[in-house]
Amino acid sequence: MLHSTWSPSYADRRAPATPADVDAAVELLRGHRVLAITGAGISTDSGIPDYRGPDAVPRSPMTYQQFVADPGFRRHYWARNHVGWHHMRATRPNDGHRALARLEQAGVVSGVITQNVDRLHQAAGARNVVDLHGHYDEVICLDCGRVISRRELDARLTALNPDFLDTLDVADVEVAPDADAVIERTAHFRVASCEACGGVLKPNIVYFGENVPRERVARAYEMVDDATAILTAGTSLAVQSGLRLVRRAARDGKPVVIVNRGVTRGDEHATMRLNAGTSETLTRLAETLAP
Repeated sequence: MLHSTWSPSYADRRAPATPADVDAAVELLRGHRVLAITGAGISTDSGIPDYRGPDAVPRSPMTYQQFVADPGFRRHYWARNHVGWHHMRATRPNDGHRALARLEQAGVVSGVITQNVDRLHQAAGARNVVDLHGHYDEVICLDCGRVISRRELDARLTALNPDFLDTLDVADVEVAPDADAVIERTAHFRVASCEACGGVLKPNIVYFGENVPRERVARAYEMVDDATAILTAGTSLAVQSGLRLVRRAARDGKPVVIVNRGVTRGDEHATMRLNAGTSETLTRLAETLAP
């Protein structure tokens, strides 16, 4: 179940990683089959804020239980998502995404497990990607299981709420990593139902309080077992879905390199810990390991 009671203490900020630290990480990973595990921090340079970074605005995402139990919560969520989705689909991969794709193409990185739903790894050219928490561009019916594209739903929501986006200044709306957005006026927003059965529609992403599908977890474990080293980038590992993968690798004696601004829940399992941004650090790794 996607859940976390852990939050980082940024009073315990580590010294920034030096070029020598990055070079040491390069040597640690050299010759290994590296699995990358990424979180929201890798996408901040693409304009998508994270939930737990040192500069993140504190906020609580909607839980699965809230979404399914209360039509008011669903209306509020879909109104915000209708705005956030337009921002999310306009984002582009950054140097960190491109560096991992380059490392994969060179055979250094065996694959990517991402906790993000933004699909930016695929947009950068990565091929072996597990979207652990789903992805923002699909919608699923909770009653019949039918899956449709978010683009298709956008057309329906726009038809139901033709003037809604015109009343907002999207440039001033805060967008979250799950394509949610912080807006206030949602009381009159009209929500679409499943065209097949009239059921409740939900973004095809894993909410807090919801379980990651078993087959996806099994695939993630297979990737961990196949790798000989782990590189985490831009994740605080606050939720178990990512942390348990790092624990498994550390248990098996595999080197774990953590790249993140600020502390993470997995620091005790790290062979090497780099307090650094993902774009510049991953680019340096790619330049050296995949010249």
